[in-house]
Amino acid sequence: MSASSSSSSKPFGVLAEYMRPPQHLGMKDLDRSAFEVQVPVVSIAVEASKIGKLRPHPAIKGQVLDLPKVRPIVESQEGEKGIKWIRLHASSENELNEGTKNLIKAESLSLKHEVVKLEYENWNTSEILSAVLPTTKSDDIPSSFTSTGHIAHMNLREEWLPYRYLIGQVILDKNPGLRTVVNKLDTIHAQYRYFDMEVIAGDKDYITTLNESNCTFTFDFSLVYWNSRLHHEHERLIERFKPNSLIADVMAGVGPFAIPASKRGSYVLGNDLNPESVKWMKVNRVKNHVENNLRIFEQDGSAFIQQAALEVWRDPFKASLPNVSVRARKREEKKRREAAISSTFEQDKAEGKPILNTVLDSLQSVTESLGLTNLAGTSKSNSDIDNSIKQTNQETHLPEPPKLIQHFIMNLPDSALTFLHSYNNCFKPLLEEKDFTDKYGSEAEHLKDEELALIHVYCFTREIEFEKAQIDILMRASDDLKYELTTSTPGYNLHHVRSVAPNKDMYCLTFRLPKQVAFGL
Repeated sequence: MSASSSSSSKPFGVLAEYMRPPQHLGMKDLDRSAFEVQVPVVSIAVEASKIGKLRPHPAIKGQVLDLPKVRPIVESQEGEKGIKWIRLHASSENELNEGTKNLIKAESLSLKHEVVKLEYENWNTSEILSAVLPTTKSDDIPSSFTSTGHIAHMNLREEWLPYRYLIGQVILDKNPGLRTVVNKLDTIHAQYRYFDMEVIAGDKDYITTLNESNCTFTFDFSLVYWNSRLHHEHERLIERFKPNSLIADVMAGVGPFAIPASKRGSYVLGNDLNPESVKWMKVNRVKNHVENNLRIFEQDGSAFIQQAALEVWRDPFKASLPNVSVRARKREEKKRREAAISSTFEQDKAEGKPILNTVLDSLQSVTESLGLTNLAGTSKSNSDIDNSIKQTNQETHLPEPPKLIQHFIMNLPDSALTFLHSYNNCFKPLLEEKDFTDKYGSEAEHLKDEELALIHVYCFTREIEFEKAQIDILMRASDDLKYELTTSTPGYNLHHVRSVAPNKDMYCLTFRLPKQVAFGL
């Protein structure tokens, strides 16, 4: 998110000198009163009933005052009824063209000079920072930030650090939805990969709540990894998972993949080494009502990969419907009622039958089938609706959850490629399980290639051209996996996620786990 670069799109002409705040280069302690400007303007009084005709008139249209957060048309301050004042974009009559002067003479009741006061509140973030920071390049102004709930986080260059508290305060002032502004420091926690940060404005409150992918997430931003810029990437991958999929999220964090996938009907093993991430993933599991679909582990990624296949084979998930909220249930009720009314009305109209009684009968039937309301006008409580949903779950025949993992997610782009060797023999323990060998054979010879898991591994590369990036990523992945991956490898896909920095791009490499790797054959 970033502040807009201009308060107005209009060329200011004669008022141009007033259209930027006073310069106070080098200011470090924010003084809001230092940004006041007095702007002399011409105003004309007209009958209120004529505003609609005069405002779009060619002689007036381009002359109406256009200042940031200043009303161009105001009520009469003298209490004159039926009179409004149009403020013009000029400081004296001499600055108006002849057409405007003639129209004023014909339609205006009077003319006056007034002073419009612009204050700190009238200027946007970039304008204030341009007035205080020592640079001549507008592109250099550090007005951009990423928001995570109520927290804005910035990555300030070293040259701006002496001004960081002023920058933070301006960001906070200009964005009412924020309560905390932090600057990420260069240090990254070596084991858990989250950034150290400093509060540069607002409350020192790192526990934030946000919504993504129709889920609610709460976490301590200072102790876990979260990147709001990856929202679309989270959604892209989640959409690949069909309901009733079995997913292992190796570096799950607080659950940006695991929680939405569970909510949409997949079964997920979510793992992270960071105790704080595990703590908040458990909180988010409850918040989003996916306790039946998400199991949480706190292990090293390599150990988790080696154990996950056997873990879920021996202890498979129990079938459950995706979580359906009360609101969604009510929407479904409304849609079915409307459809019933429409269908019955059209049918009985065509057959010449009495419409009202048949519609009411149809409506009663639909609502009773949902178990939510009745035509006497009483609605069941939320707890009654929850019970109806649970009963529906029990009565609905659900497919058995898979026992073989179908997707592995590895969202640790800085080092995930170095975990690929852990897939060697990760499915081999299943060859000791009788129910597995009965179904797939003693060497998994009856297991089809398409039944093997897809690996989705995130990584960085310094190669900017796609062809070179592809070569680099496949080479590094192959080296660690001890198996040659190519563009012809089953399930292969290389997706460019985002440019992280100059000469540093993020990708997601997808490939199907080779049987000889998975089982050591």
